[in-house]
Amino acid sequence: MNKTWEKVLIAPHNTILEALNIINKEALRIALVVDANRKLLGVVTDGDIRRGLLKNLPLTENITSVMNTTPITAPVGTNSQLLNRLMEEHSILSIPLIEDNKVVGLETIQTSNVKKKYDNPVFIMAGGFGTRLRPLTNTCPKPMLKIGDKPILEITLNSFINNGFSNFYISTHFMPEVIENHFGDGSLLGVNIKYIHEHQPLGTGGALGLLPEDLADDLPLIMINGDILTNIDYESLINFHTDNIADVTVCVREFNYQVPYGVIAGENNRVKSIVEKPIQSFFVNAGIYAISPHVFKSVPKNYRIDMPSLMQNIMEKEGKVLMFPVHEYWLDIGRMDDFYKAQQDIFSIRFKK
Repeated sequence: MNKTWEKVLIAPHNTILEALNIINKEALRIALVVDANRKLLGVVTDGDIRRGLLKNLPLTENITSVMNTTPITAPVGTNSQLLNRLMEEHSILSIPLIEDNKVVGLETIQTSNVKKKYDNPVFIMAGGFGTRLRPLTNTCPKPMLKIGDKPILEITLNSFINNGFSNFYISTHFMPEVIENHFGDGSLLGVNIKYIHEHQPLGTGGALGLLPEDLADDLPLIMINGDILTNIDYESLINFHTDNIADVTVCVREFNYQVPYGVIAGENNRVKSIVEKPIQSFFVNAGIYAISPHVFKSVPKNYRIDMPSLMQNIMEKEGKVLMFPVHEYWLDIGRMDDFYKAQQDIFSIRFKK
């Protein structure tokens, strides 16, 4: 039984955000919703929260709106081998232990300390000019600007490495020698790095056509813009993409915009409703994708196309393009204000180790 299980207990009146903080903070990756007598009402995982976000539920909503009310449980004292078999059969990582209708423990699956490894290629787009960050980018590629004491690109690579990825391709254009001289072939990081040079900018999707033709036909690729600072769980992304047999999975971020005026709806000249400074919510492209091999291998060499156009082409052919909501830290370092914010945030971001 895990000794820290009581830290993941949460009351039904708590919010999705409060459950998310528990899931991200505690290694158990689960929250147990209990009443005042510790009766189990439901469990909440990362996947439950992402599904709630896709339904446009705000993070201030009660946790009961996303919790699983019929979780797998077991009586306290159940044989550990049986518990592990149950977790493997149901593809779950933990089982609440019940006694007298109360939660008295949490059993987690027994796994080795060896991290799971992924052979999936990772493609990092690092060829942009970073014009909005001049003069910082006059003599330095934007992905090589330092956040804290490390370049953005190194932070991104380390995040992938800690998630179990080791095969990297980096797309370059502006000042490629700065990037290649810093990382080399990746051997100092214990990974493989190869460089894809764009002689002319090909858009966010066109560089896919320059990847080696011999990449595996059964391993989806993760692509990310090189100016993004995030601690997203890439393992969850690739598993989501694979489990749902998607052509492309695009990571999305919730963006809220508050209209600074009272909005009036009317019919002819008659006012029907007045809403003062309403907030509108949208999902925006987070610049991170999981892409199946048949998609990235279909992009011709030296063909200019952006990812939105590529995804639109797939949808027009009735392909499967899915959304994966990002609730973790995410920042697109496109402007000077973003760069300064990243300098402040880097010390509080929790990265997977």
